[in-house]
Amino acid sequence: MAALPLPDSFRALTVHRDETGMFAGVPEDRRDPCASLHVDEVPVPEPADGEVLVAVMASAINHNTVWSAVSEPVPAFRSLAEYARGDPAGHRHDLPYHVLGSDLSGVVLRTGPGVRHPRPGDRVVAHCLDVPPAGSAMHGDTMLDPRRRIWGYETNFGGLAELALVRADQLLPKPAHLTWEEAACNGLVDSTAYRQLVSRNGAAMKLGDLVLVWGATGGLGPYATQYALAGGATPICVVSSAEKADLCRRMGAELVIDRRAEGYRFWKDPDTPDPREWRRLSRHIRELTGGEDRDIVSEHPGRETFGASVYVARRGGTTTCAATSGPWHLYDNRYLWTELERVVGTHVADHHEAAAANRLVCQGRIHPTLSATYPLERAPEAVTEVARGRHHGKVGVRCLAPKAGLGVEDTELRTRLLPELQRFRANGRPDGHGG
Repeated sequence: MAALPLPDSFRALTVHRDETGMFAGVPEDRRDPCASLHVDEVPVPEPADGEVLVAVMASAINHNTVWSAVSEPVPAFRSLAEYARGDPAGHRHDLPYHVLGSDLSGVVLRTGPGVRHPRPGDRVVAHCLDVPPAGSAMHGDTMLDPRRRIWGYETNFGGLAELALVRADQLLPKPAHLTWEEAACNGLVDSTAYRQLVSRNGAAMKLGDLVLVWGATGGLGPYATQYALAGGATPICVVSSAEKADLCRRMGAELVIDRRAEGYRFWKDPDTPDPREWRRLSRHIRELTGGEDRDIVSEHPGRETFGASVYVARRGGTTTCAATSGPWHLYDNRYLWTELERVVGTHVADHHEAAAANRLVCQGRIHPTLSATYPLERAPEAVTEVARGRHHGKVGVRCLAPKAGLGVEDTELRTRLLPELQRFRANGRPDGHGG
């Protein structure tokens, strides 16, 4: 593998620096990611100290790819410029184009100086935390390192491409029973849910906890639901359709709220939250739980739901890891201080947490939520599907994999787990709706 000749260039999903302001003044719901995304031929980077060049078989779409496409909340090239100013290694990333993508599954092609593991030919998946070798103060939690960045979002050479450049310590073993596209879809959301719920850096979930999960069939929510079920907790899944409610029940969740059917509106107008709806949601949850309050809220939509999350949480616990509906939150602080709640910010995961989360996937205890895959040339369309919320689970992208269904080594485990692996598939087709 190490002796294979490399091409001069490769295909990649990119945004361009000279188009950064193209959505200025355009209403959020009219920003089309397809207008700013390109599938380009870009030069092959050379691995530096501690880096690895990976042949990408498959990748996946995350909300940070949507944010990069629409230059919100921070233009992608601002992060690359800051990287170049603050780190001697960062100048290579500050280019006129940005290769996107924070997930991958693939095969190691080349290793830079100082890399002993992995080796060329190894099958790997990537964790998206990019952090230089940490000083002793950061050994307890590398997420606390001020130099840490999200690969493929705050760095260049991401996973939505035929080749990707990553640090060696980002790479973990590919689950042998999964296809390339199934393996690629777990990394960011799986490790985020692990840190948010399971880790002591998050909620430290325990047996018997009640866990409210917003968006339980989206990107992060299904992993939060799986961790709750696997850890002996009880998830209360909030979704937006009867179809999604049924999907939660098929995952094993018994307590499900279809917020659209119930007509929940947490805002009277764009600037005024509606506490009456918070109280109505709290009563609804207590009806489902026999009068008990929630121990943990898996909060990630942000602006739309944060006020309700603070209101409905039991004394001691709300965790938050994202803001997909907007970063500016309004809530009633009386419920935060008088109920002694903790709002715990959790962001992706450190290397130890990511390895633990990936181990559970390798063991077949946590399952991918792939619903559709697209070939790389249609990746802009896949990003738009996620931006518009027209998906459930994760949307994958085939990069070098010529078709869906390849990459499986452990057929025995796969056969045993096949119903779980295909639960999110659209119409049972290997490539879902994406083709």
